[in-house]
Amino acid sequence: MYDFVKTEKEILKFWEENKIFEKLREKNRGKKRWSFLDGPITANNPMGVHHAWGRTYKDLFQRYKAMQGFDQRFQNGFDCQGLWVEVEVEKELGFTTKKDIERYGIDKFIEKCKERAEKYSKIQTEQSIRLGQWMDWPNSYYTMSDENNYAIWSFLKKCYLNGYLYKGRDVVAWCPRCGTAISQHEILEGGYQEITHQAIFFKLPLLDRKNTFFLVWTTTPWTLPANVAVAVHPELIYAEVETDGGNYILLKDKVDLIGGKILKTFRGKELEGLKYQGLFDELPAVRENIKDGYPVVMWDEVVVEEGTGIVHIAPGCGAEDFQLGKEKWLPVIDPTNEESRYKTPFGFLSGKLVTEVNNLIFENLKKKERVFKIEDYKHNYPICWRCDSQLIFRLVNEWYISMDKIRRPLIESAKKVDWLPSFGLDREIDWLNNMRDWLISKKRYWGLALPIYECFSCGYFTVVGSKEELKEKAVEGWDEFEAHSPHRPWIDKVKIKCPKCGKVISRILDVGNPWLDAGMVPFSTMGYFKDKNFWKKWFPAELVCECFPGQFRNWFYAILAMSQVLENRPPVKTIFGHALVFDEKGEEMHKSKGNAIWFDEAVEKIGADVMRWMFSKQNPVFDLRFGYKVAQEHRGKLLNLLNIYTFLKTYVSQDDLVKLKTDFLPANILDKWVISRLNNLILKATECLDKYDVMESSLRIEKFFYDDVSLWYLRRSRSRIHGEDKEAAQTLYLILLALLKLIAPFTPFLAEEMFLSLRTEKMPASIHLENWPKANKKLIDAELEAKM
Repeated sequence: MYDFVKTEKEILKFWEENKIFEKLREKNRGKKRWSFLDGPITANNPMGVHHAWGRTYKDLFQRYKAMQGFDQRFQNGFDCQGLWVEVEVEKELGFTTKKDIERYGIDKFIEKCKERAEKYSKIQTEQSIRLGQWMDWPNSYYTMSDENNYAIWSFLKKCYLNGYLYKGRDVVAWCPRCGTAISQHEILEGGYQEITHQAIFFKLPLLDRKNTFFLVWTTTPWTLPANVAVAVHPELIYAEVETDGGNYILLKDKVDLIGGKILKTFRGKELEGLKYQGLFDELPAVRENIKDGYPVVMWDEVVVEEGTGIVHIAPGCGAEDFQLGKEKWLPVIDPTNEESRYKTPFGFLSGKLVTEVNNLIFENLKKKERVFKIEDYKHNYPICWRCDSQLIFRLVNEWYISMDKIRRPLIESAKKVDWLPSFGLDREIDWLNNMRDWLISKKRYWGLALPIYECFSCGYFTVVGSKEELKEKAVEGWDEFEAHSPHRPWIDKVKIKCPKCGKVISRILDVGNPWLDAGMVPFSTMGYFKDKNFWKKWFPAELVCECFPGQFRNWFYAILAMSQVLENRPPVKTIFGHALVFDEKGEEMHKSKGNAIWFDEAVEKIGADVMRWMFSKQNPVFDLRFGYKVAQEHRGKLLNLLNIYTFLKTYVSQDDLVKLKTDFLPANILDKWVISRLNNLILKATECLDKYDVMESSLRIEKFFYDDVSLWYLRRSRSRIHGEDKEAAQTLYLILLALLKLIAPFTPFLAEEMFLSLRTEKMPASIHLENWPKANKKLIDAELEAKM
């Protein structure tokens, strides 16, 4: 039984001892370049099998281009900064809040984060090597590097000078556990979970109308102390309904919620001008903001599917509410602090977590006879992409890059890229058309230190664009910082003078959105700010290759946007995306579900080549179902290729093998036919790979060796090869050598193992030092193929 795992480990040792990768790079050095841009893998955990799919593509394309003679950089990348690392370090240390970090010491926490990134980058390097991925591993880039961080400073300086950077006060998604804003990109990354919340139908008494109430519904009772208005749709039909408990106003279509007799109907706009009594008028924060009742406002966004058609508006707790509040000049009640606790002026709620107050609010409203009904409501709700906490929405000051100023040219830039699959362009443009301004700040610790210096005396802010500029402008703290990387807390010690009023000012404490880190790599990794000639040689990249569902709004967006600002053009010619990996049942893999498959487990069980062949034959548009039963089918196909090799080695001695020629014209019709089929395969496989169509190329290769060679040619040529017909043996030898070259980028270990047994002294030391085969069109006989 052929042992893929044992053989692969032997081949890895052969490659290392004979410096095959180094010889390949030397062979192609100085030739025409082909530039691949590696999207950084997060250096935070060991690889799963889903990582292996994308890394198989990356390795395959680079090996293919190397066999075609292209010079390449082979640079791998690691994403090192941000919440994904912070949260794991917090778990290791047993921390649950930001205060735990500050008590421990920000400096010690940052060092722990660096150590984790370094640890897992080494583990992932070893795992990638085990997969067969060839990279210039000692020259990998790290997004936590000084070079990358200072490069982003230069980018932000340009945004500042162009007028793109601003401080905005807005309601944003907020993680109560992580204590930071969660951007629009990250909400979509983390997604939504189906969660059951307590929803409340509550009564708002109309002023000057005895025993008449608006009936309102919400799934976020904690926001009710921040209510300042209700909204109705101006054109929808509402009704006033008489019941034993009084008269209620709600959508006519929702009357069945309460029963009773309809007294009259009217359009929502007839409610404009009415006012109602609030729920928590006794709270100091409410009294300070509401002086003369609560208004009814018109809003076209009111929907009929949920609730009563009368919407509770709390501009301090909802993004849409905040925008509506600005349009209608509504007051804003801001209830929460960074810890998601109520601020002091909220009476009985002060200091309490907003996620734990439902019962307190319900009891309070019951005493006031404001509760109509409380019910469980199941819906999709946003969660933190790193810790899975349920998000809230709160009013904060954050830093943004304005999208409206670059949106149109960015869309035009995206259109210049060849997107694979083709629907990628539509998805990217949809994101660019609809995304809000880019929220780039985080109130955290381990990340890019935003080089923004804000003066609280005069309100001016400035941006420092480099380490050299900071040194020149520093008036305090430079000596304490100079020996450190540009991270907190050391960077926080440096102070400069306000360019406007001359006061000594500090850097804002915020760190950057981690997609700034990854978005800078088309520039920081190729010397954009230090060696423009080198950068020009490799920019733009020919290809990037990543899992596409989340990257349209994350890495693909970041590299396109940052390149638009710096160079007014895309950083890549082709963006290749692939779908997700699920288990054999089609379910998402999760550690908590027990169905996650780690790379180390899979590679020891089935081997890297079987995985790579499975990935290669998958249509990248569709999610892949990974499992060991499925893997056995692909293993069986590769064993068929191995059987062809074994047959040749069994019936043709090594002494006779070295005498076989590969440059001859066969006379036998079977030989002519199979050589015609081979050259057709070379032609088509090359065309496919030139278009990055890995699936079609691999399926054609498999069909050739399984159907054409094994089932057809070999069965009809056994007697000739057994006998003295050297032409048949030469034909099979020629076919096998060509097949090994074709399959080498796909299954590098298996191709190498067979090649080393077949090679002669005149051949290169490795199959991967061979040139990619070229089709001889003169040997393609379409008529013969059709007849056969």
